[in-house]
Amino acid sequence: MAEGLAPYNFDRTFVQEDRRQPTSFGGRRKSDRSEHALDAEALRAEIEMLREQQQAELVRTREEAFQAGLDHARADREAAVLSSIDALQATLEELARNRETMLSEFTQDAAELAIAAADAIAGHATGIAPDKTVSDAIGRVLAQIARGEEIQVAVHPDLIESLRAKIDERQADNRKNIAISLNPDASVAAGDAVLTWDRGGVSINAEARRAAITAELEPLLAGSEG
Repeated sequence: MAEGLAPYNFDRTFVQEDRRQPTSFGGRRKSDRSEHALDAEALRAEIEMLREQQQAELVRTREEAFQAGLDHARADREAAVLSSIDALQATLEELARNRETMLSEFTQDAAELAIAAADAIAGHATGIAPDKTVSDAIGRVLAQIARGEEIQVAVHPDLIESLRAKIDERQADNRKNIAISLNPDASVAAGDAVLTWDRGGVSINAEARRAAITAELEPLLAGSEG
């Protein structure tokens, strides 16, 4: 039996297990909490940064949308203004064309009216009383010549009697003592006359007067026809 047992080594050193191991384990848990706290702080910072970026992106998006809307509104306004200007220009051009047409028509009407007036003044419109033109001319001469002069009046024979009656009426109001002699002349058209006195004379020629007025109005008539 002594041969089967190994001698006990009383000199063997036993290492006692450190009882402060839990304290060391507890330190490791505190370190883990610090790391978690740092991670949470970093996460919160990242979340805050993302929130700020999102807010900045929203602000930028709003500004871009507002600017886009403003640009669109300006473009629409400019297009509307250009359209209005084009419409106004077209209206002005139409008015200018109508004005030229109306002016041409008015000019022609005025010229024709002037010729009609020339006919009336010259005696062509006095078919009912052709002696009126001559009588009026005699009245104008009476107002111009001096006292004591004599007026010779050459008229168509058919007007002698009617003119004599009109002259008698004028002489009743004439205080210049001017004699008026009527001379029948078949070469003078009815309504025309030739008046002469010592210091001058005047010819009443309806055709010549009408021709002169027509010549003056001819450019207007030609322009309106063109």
